[in-house]
Amino acid sequence: MSSLGSARSDGDSWDLASSVGATATMVAASRALASREPDPLLDDRFAEPLVRAVGHPFFTRMLDGEIPFGNEDVPFTLQQRREQIAVRTRFFDDFFRAATTAGIRQAVIVAAGLDARAYRLPWPGGTVVFEVDQPEVIAFKSTTLAQLGAEPAAERRPVGVDLRDDWPTALRDKFFDTTAPTAWIAEGLLPYLPPEAQDRLLDNISALSAPSSRLATENMTDMSPFTDERARAWRSSWHKHGLNIDVADLVWDGPRRQAAEHLLSTGWRVTFHTTEQLYAANGFALPQHEAIAAFRRAISYISAELA
Repeated sequence: MSSLGSARSDGDSWDLASSVGATATMVAASRALASREPDPLLDDRFAEPLVRAVGHPFFTRMLDGEIPFGNEDVPFTLQQRREQIAVRTRFFDDFFRAATTAGIRQAVIVAAGLDARAYRLPWPGGTVVFEVDQPEVIAFKSTTLAQLGAEPAAERRPVGVDLRDDWPTALRDKFFDTTAPTAWIAEGLLPYLPPEAQDRLLDNISALSAPSSRLATENMTDMSPFTDERARAWRSSWHKHGLNIDVADLVWDGPRRQAAEHLLSTGWRVTFHTTEQLYAANGFALPQHEAIAAFRRAISYISAELA
């Protein structure tokens, strides 16, 4: 497609090369860059072939080193982009590792996109990993990875359903066990949901979760870094290279309840992990740029456990 971005609306549609679906491909492209030698920060060997299979020229050129980083419009240098995605990816990877170490053997990746954790993490025997996303996305990833000869490292149960539909029933239809503790992640998802849909998603997760279940996601205190002129300006050079997308058009602006506050009100114990803490834990220095600082102030990561 030549155009990836347009303002969101109820009932809109997309694929991995358009609208909000393209953000999943961008994340995978960043993971691919972070997984490269000589000093890889990640080990996601599936990210690059998945991105190339999507076939959008911008992301292919990004992998081929043809998209400039580090100018005044794009404040990330290539190394900083690798570090940023490494921090985020490691947080959710470590969350799953801690959950399985604690004995949890059921995991759900909500809005899985091109997430390859079912294939690349060291899951203990007997673990079941559910991946929830639109049927076309699930089919694309399953087919592409099968063609690569990839085998899941756990029992993988894909659940092809739009989150705007009755996904809890679709999950139960795949023999999701509501009596077993579950580890859930919703990575990079909540800003792209309308505020009421965010609350409904969290309520559905709570209703499906047995005691001692765990959840990891982001917590937003301010949506303006996605939508104000700072955000638009530093993406402008990407437009010049063929990425006709603006996250400001894809997120749902307006007041929303913080995910942490909502979870606390429904029986979860919540732990905050600031961007500063996670960067320091990984041995990285935070980039010094106002647009990035705005995101840092607005977004933290949270892990939660149901009492």
